[in-house]
Amino acid sequence: MSTTSTSSRTRLTDLAEMAGVSTATVSRVLNGKPGVAAETRQAVLQALDLLGYERPERLRGRSVGLIGLVVPELTNPVFPLFAQRISAALASSGFTPLLCTQVAGGTTEDEFTEMLRDHGVDGIVFVSGLHADRSASPERYHKLRSEGLPMVLVNGYLPGLDASFISADDVEAMSLAVRHLVSLGHTKVGLAVGPDRFTPVARKIQGFATAMEQSLGVTDTQEWVSSSLFTLEGGQAAAKELIEKGCTGIVCASDVMALGAVKAARALGLAVPGDVSVIGYDDSPLIAFTEPPLTTIRQRVEEMSAAAVNALLTEISGGGAPRTELVYSPELIVRGSTAPAPTP
Repeated sequence: MSTTSTSSRTRLTDLAEMAGVSTATVSRVLNGKPGVAAETRQAVLQALDLLGYERPERLRGRSVGLIGLVVPELTNPVFPLFAQRISAALASSGFTPLLCTQVAGGTTEDEFTEMLRDHGVDGIVFVSGLHADRSASPERYHKLRSEGLPMVLVNGYLPGLDASFISADDVEAMSLAVRHLVSLGHTKVGLAVGPDRFTPVARKIQGFATAMEQSLGVTDTQEWVSSSLFTLEGGQAAAKELIEKGCTGIVCASDVMALGAVKAARALGLAVPGDVSVIGYDDSPLIAFTEPPLTTIRQRVEEMSAAAVNALLTEISGGGAPRTELVYSPELIVRGSTAPAPTP
C-alpha cells in the first residue's frame, strides 16, 4: 500500500489553494496526466513557481521563465482581453505570465515592478501603464533598461527609451469615427475623452481635430472636446455637456465611456441613434450585445498582443527586438448606435 507524506499533502493543498483548483487536479498536472485544460495546467505550474517548488523533470521543459504582465485595472473590458491574449501567447511559448492588476489605493506599478524583479522575471510587458502618463517620470523605465531587463510597452510612447512599443493608431481611429458620422449627415460632432495627460488621449484629440478640419472645415475643436474620467459616469458627464452644446454625434475614447454617453442621451429624453449617434473605442467583449449594439473602433488586440510577446521573447533570447513604435491600424465596426443625423 502506498502512503502519502504530510509534507506532500501540504504541498498539494498549498498549490491547489493558490491555483484555485482541487488537489486531484494538481496531482494530475504534476504527474503529466491528460484531461486538464491548458489554462488550469498553467495556473498550477505558476503556483508551483511562486511557492518555490522545483518542477518535476517531466514538466521543466514546459516553462523557461516568468514574465511580468502589468495592466492598470480590469474594470475596462479591454484590459482583461489584453491580459488574456498576452498570457496565452506567453504560455504557448513556455513562459509563465505573472499578472499584476492595479486598483485604486492598492499596489502601485512601481511596487509591482519591484515584486516582479524579486521573483526573477525574465521580462515585463506594461499595458497602458505610467509610460502612457505624460505627467509621470520616465526614469523608472530608463532604470530598468540600464539594469538590462527586457520590456515591452503597450499603448503609450516614451521618446528616447530603449525599448519596444506597441500602439493602436489613435489618430487614424478618430479619422474613421468622424468620417463615419459625417457620412451620415452629422455636422456637430463631439469627442468624449479621458484626461489629456495620457498619450493615447492626446493623440485622439489631435486626430479628432485633424479629422474635423478635413471633413467639416472646423479649425477650432476645443469647444467640441469634453474630458472626464475613463468610466461610465465620466462618459455620461462628458456626453451630457456635448449634447447640450448641440452635438448629434459623439465619439468616445472607450466603450465604457460610450455606454455612459448612451445613458446621458436617454436621461435627456433622447433616443440612440435616432437623436444622438454614439461611437465607442476598443470593441470590448460583449459590446455587440448592448442595446443598441455599439458602433465602435476596434483595437487589434490579438495582433498587438502577439507583437508584444514576440518582441519581448526576441530580446530575451538575445535577438534584436525593434526599438521603434509599431502602430496598428484600427477598424471601424458599424452596429446599431449610429444612424443618419436627425432632420431639423
